[in-house]
Amino acid sequence: MDLSSHSPGPLLVYDGGCPFCLHFAALSELRGGIAGLRIRDGRGDDELRHWLAQRGLRLADGAVLIDGDQLLHGAEAIQWLAARMEPSAMLLQVLAGLMKEPPRARRLYPLLLAARRAALALKGLPLDPDQGSSGGRG
Repeated sequence: MDLSSHSPGPLLVYDGGCPFCLHFAALSELRGGIAGLRIRDGRGDDELRHWLAQRGLRLADGAVLIDGDQLLHGAEAIQWLAARMEPSAMLLQVLAGLMKEPPRARRLYPLLLAARRAALALKGLPLDPDQGSSGGRG
């Protein structure tokens, strides 16, 4: 899978099974604030998820941002986005403010993962899209 040959611009890969991740990714302002940003549901894209796993980036451990040859995972991915966003939506303003500094992003990211874990458990989805019977969102 060669992601660089597709349309230019960064690619955010998120867990579409997580309602928090989905809401964050679905906010159209996120796209508008970062030129060329593409967003893809990694839970629903087995090929992309396996490509990432071959590079040591498990969707179960957080979102992934691909920008050219640069692969950012978890707190680094969210910090990269937060530092470049220009949102007017209150939720994104708060998140960007909290996550744009790398040390703070690293400290706060485990809380986002805990919220994701709880949300997936409530939905009956496995934390890791490659485990259990719910590999895709169907």
